[in-house]
Amino acid sequence: MDLHDLYLISPQIAMAGMAGIIVLLDMFVENKRVVMITAFLGLAAPLALSLILWFNIPDDNVGLFGALIVDRFSLFFHILFVSVGALVFLSSARYQDKFEGFRGEFAALMMFSLSGMMLLASARELITMFVALELISLPMAALIAFLRDDKSSEAGLKFLLMSAISSAILLFGVVYIYGFTGTTFFAEIFDRVASLQASGALDPDVPFGSYALLFGIVLLFLGLAFKLSAVPAQMWVPDIYEGGPTPVVAFLSVASKAAGFAIVLRLIYAALAEPALSLDIGALFAVLAAVTMTLGNFMALRQANIKRLLGYSTIAQAGYIMVGVAAVATSAQGGGTASSGPQGVLFFLVGYGFTNLAVFFAIIAITNRTGDDMISGFAGMARRSPVFAAILALGLLSLLGMPPTVGFMGKAFIFNSAVNADLLWLAVLAMVNSAVSAFYYLRIVRTMYLDDPVSDDRVDGDISLTLVTSLTAAGVLVFGVAPWFLLRFAEVAIDGLAIG
Repeated sequence: MDLHDLYLISPQIAMAGMAGIIVLLDMFVENKRVVMITAFLGLAAPLALSLILWFNIPDDNVGLFGALIVDRFSLFFHILFVSVGALVFLSSARYQDKFEGFRGEFAALMMFSLSGMMLLASARELITMFVALELISLPMAALIAFLRDDKSSEAGLKFLLMSAISSAILLFGVVYIYGFTGTTFFAEIFDRVASLQASGALDPDVPFGSYALLFGIVLLFLGLAFKLSAVPAQMWVPDIYEGGPTPVVAFLSVASKAAGFAIVLRLIYAALAEPALSLDIGALFAVLAAVTMTLGNFMALRQANIKRLLGYSTIAQAGYIMVGVAAVATSAQGGGTASSGPQGVLFFLVGYGFTNLAVFFAIIAITNRTGDDMISGFAGMARRSPVFAAILALGLLSLLGMPPTVGFMGKAFIFNSAVNADLLWLAVLAMVNSAVSAFYYLRIVRTMYLDDPVSDDRVDGDISLTLVTSLTAAGVLVFGVAPWFLLRFAEVAIDGLAIG
């Protein structure tokens, strides 16, 4: 490793270094709010370094012996991860009273997980990808159990066990791919598969041309399904959402999902872009998308706990995003328009981030006062807390895909990409699922606005929570009405993602 490598991974080093500083500071500073303020301000370092790299990407942008790459695609996600982390820190100021004395650990664990997400977005080699996934998952398991009650501890243990199982499945996939291609580097996998295809060594009657490659790719993506909250690795989601601390769940629902889709897109572009594989990968993701969004939506219909409902909602949303991934893989094109290419997937991820954070921040503000996560506890909330009720309703309408929210624009791009990729059946199924989701999203809105309140007490949030909730709500509306800046941002990120 030389100075050039250190420059390329400086955002990850800064994030992990700040986490270490927070651990040391927590040992000597009694006022834990100072520690949290330091952690929040410390996020400026990796953000600034990511922006510097965005505007000054070196010609030699591959480092650490070829295991990592710094391009605008990875930096797009760096900026997204840091931004989400900053918003979650601000939103959790009052909530952290529930684990008083462990604020420093909370901040450090979240920053270690963020460094893993940043590493994952830059990975161009399978073992590096695996290490990054573990760096994300282990701190998250501890964070989920942070409330230290029965539900939180059970949720943390379930997350840890499911993470271990998915890691084992993923490693089996890596073994098959390495055994077939003789390499773990994405670009070399592409070259080997292309060479085998040119020589006629791949069997056109076998999916992916070889049973070894078939098993490897299927196991690899099934292992990654854990990070995507997708079938068949979705079982952990409702329990973790119900039992985990709400700020941690908000962070997990946005940042961890974005990290998973970042590495999936890079795999499709950099390792598996050979046309001989594209249709099979597209078919795999189309089937997973159909099952995931259908299961998530229909299971959400029967939920009475709002956090558990949002757990199934996030499964359904993962299915919608996978519709876009299936379209990208099927079309096997490196670019396209905003509505037909991978730009739509990135737009949806950012729009979903604004939407889900707005929903969770509003829930944090309300439940900090009421202590009730049941949907019935939100009865008449429009009278008790008109601002947070309105923001929660706006977020739910965006998840549903109603104009003029960013959720509507995101679904429009995703569904249109499926139609353009000759996946009309999948687009129709996605629209039917969106109609089904109206039943449980609008049920919460009806409860807040039409039911009688259980109390006349006002529900207010602290200044920082009100600020970030309003900011995310503004993003839901602004990018719904004027999506062009975000689309251009996504387009620039995708332009830097090389095929093969």
